[in-house]
Amino acid sequence: MHAETIAIGTELTTGAKLDTNSQWLSLELAALGIPVRYHTTVADDLAANIDVFRIAAERADLVIITGGLGPTLDDLTREALAEMAGVPLVLDADSLATIQAMFARRGREMPARNQIQAMFPQGAEVVPNARGTAPGIALSVPRAGQSPAWLVALPGVPSEMKAMFADWVRPRLMDLGAGGEVIQGKRIQCFGLGESAFEELLGEITARGRDPEVGITVHQATITLRIVTSAPSDAACRQKIAETEKLIHERLGHYVFGQEDDELQHAVSRLLIETGSTLATVEAGTGGLLSSWLTSASIEDSWESAASSPYLGGLVLPSGTIRERLLPNTSGLGHSPDLARKMAEEARHQLGATWGLAITEIASLASDEPPLAHVALASETTSRLVTLNLLGDPTIGKARLAKTALNLLRLALLNAG
Repeated sequence: MHAETIAIGTELTTGAKLDTNSQWLSLELAALGIPVRYHTTVADDLAANIDVFRIAAERADLVIITGGLGPTLDDLTREALAEMAGVPLVLDADSLATIQAMFARRGREMPARNQIQAMFPQGAEVVPNARGTAPGIALSVPRAGQSPAWLVALPGVPSEMKAMFADWVRPRLMDLGAGGEVIQGKRIQCFGLGESAFEELLGEITARGRDPEVGITVHQATITLRIVTSAPSDAACRQKIAETEKLIHERLGHYVFGQEDDELQHAVSRLLIETGSTLATVEAGTGGLLSSWLTSASIEDSWESAASSPYLGGLVLPSGTIRERLLPNTSGLGHSPDLARKMAEEARHQLGATWGLAITEIASLASDEPPLAHVALASETTSRLVTLNLLGDPTIGKARLAKTALNLLRLALLNAG
C-alpha cells in the first residue's frame, strides 16, 4: 500500500500558510509502513478539487485529504468527493444530532449552514470528531483492474486532524493489514566540505538502490545526510540505520558534528561544557549572527542558567571605526590575518575566557578581487586562522562565515587538527 496526501486551501497555494499537516501525516504513515509518494496542495476550487481527487484515486491506494470540511461556502471537500464518486450527498441524522449537541453544550444555537457538515457522499463512512463540528469522511472508490482506493477526508485544524487519525484512521489501517513494514529515518549533520566532496568520501553509501538509502542535502553550507530504510520491525530498522551510520562516521570522521536538528552551535556548546571551557567572541562581518546562535544554544542546551553558560558574551562591531575605539590594540592592522588574531586575543582577555573567537569585516583588498574575511581562534596556548573567499549570495556567505568560526573552535575542542 502506498499513499498520497492532499491539503486543501487557497491560503496554502498562495503561500499565506504552510502545509504542516502533510508532513505530520507522512511521518505517521511511515511508522505504519505506508510510504507517501505524493504531496498535493490545491486551492478552494470545486473543479480543481474533483480533478485532484480523481488523479489521486488512480495512483494511490490510500488518499488522506485535510481541509475543506467546514460550513462555509469555500469548504468544498464533501461536494467534490461526491461528484468524483458519482453519488449524491445524503444527510446523516446521527452526525447532525452530534453537531447540534455540541452547539447546545456551548450554549449556542446551531446556524442552519452547519447542517452541511452532516452531509456525506452516499456510501461513505463517518469519521467521528470529538473536538470539533466537522466529522471526517471515509470513502472507498472502485478502480478498474485494481483494488479500490480508500479516500479519507479530515479537518484541516491540526489538533482535530491528529486526534481523528490516532483514534480512527490508524486503527482502521491496522485492521486492514496496511503497510507490513516499518519505515524509519535519521539525519546526520556535517560541515567542512562541499556537497560533491562529501559524496566522493562516502562512495557507494549514497548509491541509488542501496538499503538504507542515503541522500544528501545542503543548507547554508551545512550538509545533511538522510538515512531512510524499511524493515518488519522498529528494531530491525534501527539496526540497519546504525550500521550505515557507523560507516558514515568511519568515512567522514570529524566532518560529522551532530544528528537530527543539531546545529554547529549546539555541538560547540556541549564541547565547551565537557571541557570546562568558556568562550568570548568579537565579530564584524556577520552582523551578530555568531553571538545570536551561541546565545540561542545557551537557552536550548543543558546549563541551568545564563550565569552557568560557557558563552560569556561578545562584541558585534558594524565598522572599523567602532572596532578601533573599543579594541584600541587592533588599530593599524588593516584587513589582515593579524587583525583577526588580535581581535580574538582581545575578546579572550577582556572577558576572561578560555577561548576567543573573532571574525573580521568582509572586504576586498582591490576592486577586482573577491571579498575576503578572516576568522581567528585564540587561547593561552593556541592560535588558529582561516581566510574565506565569500563570492556569491551575501546571506549564505555570512552563515558560512559564522559556521566556519564555530567549526574552527569545535575542531580545537576535539583536538582534531
